[in-house]
Amino acid sequence: MTGQPEARRAPVQPAGLTLAEQARMVAALRDALRARQGAHGVDLHETHISWVLVAGASAYKVKKAVDLGFLDATAPASRQRFCEEELRLNRRLAPALYLEVLPITGSASDPVLGGAGPPIDWAVHMRAFDQDALWDRQLARSALGPAQVDELAAQLHTFHRDAAVDVGGASGEADRVRAPMLDNLRVLGALLPAAGDRRVLHALGAWEARQFGRLAPVFERRRREGRVRECHGDLHLGNVVSIEGRTTVFDGIEFSADLRWIDVVSELAFMAMDLRSHGRADLAHRFVNASLELSGDYEGALLLRYYMLYRALVRVKVLALRSAQSSTGSGVAAPPDLLRRTLDAAAECTRSTSPALLITHGYSGSGKTSATQHLLEAVGAIRIRADVERKRLFGLQAGDSGSAAPNTGIYSAQATLATYARLCELAGPGLEGGHRVVLDATFLQRRQRDQARALAARHGAPFVILDFELDVTSLRRRIVERSARGGDASDADLAVLAAQMRDAQVLGEDERPAALACRAGLGREGTRIELDWAELRRRLPAAD
Repeated sequence: MTGQPEARRAPVQPAGLTLAEQARMVAALRDALRARQGAHGVDLHETHISWVLVAGASAYKVKKAVDLGFLDATAPASRQRFCEEELRLNRRLAPALYLEVLPITGSASDPVLGGAGPPIDWAVHMRAFDQDALWDRQLARSALGPAQVDELAAQLHTFHRDAAVDVGGASGEADRVRAPMLDNLRVLGALLPAAGDRRVLHALGAWEARQFGRLAPVFERRRREGRVRECHGDLHLGNVVSIEGRTTVFDGIEFSADLRWIDVVSELAFMAMDLRSHGRADLAHRFVNASLELSGDYEGALLLRYYMLYRALVRVKVLALRSAQSSTGSGVAAPPDLLRRTLDAAAECTRSTSPALLITHGYSGSGKTSATQHLLEAVGAIRIRADVERKRLFGLQAGDSGSAAPNTGIYSAQATLATYARLCELAGPGLEGGHRVVLDATFLQRRQRDQARALAARHGAPFVILDFELDVTSLRRRIVERSARGGDASDADLAVLAAQMRDAQVLGEDERPAALACRAGLGREGTRIELDWAELRRRLPAAD
């Protein structure tokens, strides 16, 4: 692995506190912090692997002395190492939150944070933040919106792009990808003895076996291509917070290299699964699309459902472990209905839609991108934009300005042929993975539409042409306004529009049955889509 070397650690006394002694130590620390805080109080948050004391502007995390199979923190040296790794890893995404690692000295009944003498344990010192700013809480009160999701996608794109790559290592090998999935199913088989739950787990295991047989070569190829990186590893709503209006990701995996050296799509799948399980499939679709558009990694669509199931089973296991710990007095049980809903959400990850290919047809400025953004969030689809992929083909970023002169540079006839071929190439994995795919381009030439139709036929997918109509005056106004605003991937100007109108080939009579009128304009509340949603849903196959 090419990540940063772990920090050198000073020797630690083998104090060997038991979990019960640790609980007593945390209670004593809470009393000491309360005495220091006075009337402000100290909050205690507990998970299956740690306690967190929040006192004023500071928070202190203590690792539990537990062995859960995937995590063994029973030895004091291990807890110290995990604390140091937590500091190193989380400073990548949240440098302002993670301050230092403090020794805990004294005794279990009279502990001292950062005191002199032999350490009996360790704590990660962090800046505290408003718990109501956590994304799961914001979502519960309908305060989480598209702008935050887009910001998260942009942050993660930069983070994943710059993260260390596992060059020549074993992380990401197919069998190692599968191992935690099988372990989750095995552990849950013991933790969930109810007959109904066991039937669900058996069905999930059978689905996993079929998918793994198909995807194993893809896992191996992506490992060789550098898609396996040192990621966050635990990207769910409870580990994202808004601080002073900025999205901040924290609490990544420090205790297992295997759980953080992963395919970047596994990271994205966790957040997508969590948004879906909280009833916001629209935001999940938006997040996935924004992430794939930024990276261009549309092959990742092949792996989304597999990784979403894995992440859902992790959530089920955490809830089941909490309940198991509560029976020994060392944890708080998860509500039974939450455990049931989460297992149902895991099963939902295996229910795919049948593939479908939708293409847009219309001049620049007709509202294709705005309309398909609403569409992909509403029906669930992966969208690939010609404006973005054309520039990526020529080494440009989406926001870079290229000459928009028709038939020159990246808009030459040869470049346009390459762009449409690339769109179909990128759509293939999504269709193979059972997704609905939207190709956002003008598709004004018959050969371009025929190419897309042939792709759909190869995958046995329904083919829909979203036919955008807007009057010429509105088209011109919108192109001028878009150019004035800036920041859009499209470079189309009025000269491009004139060339399109001159050279466009109208839909043939044989294409009309596949066409669906989509008249998009601007109303008081933004883009207005006049689309026969009932007809569109009729053409799109239902879920399995």
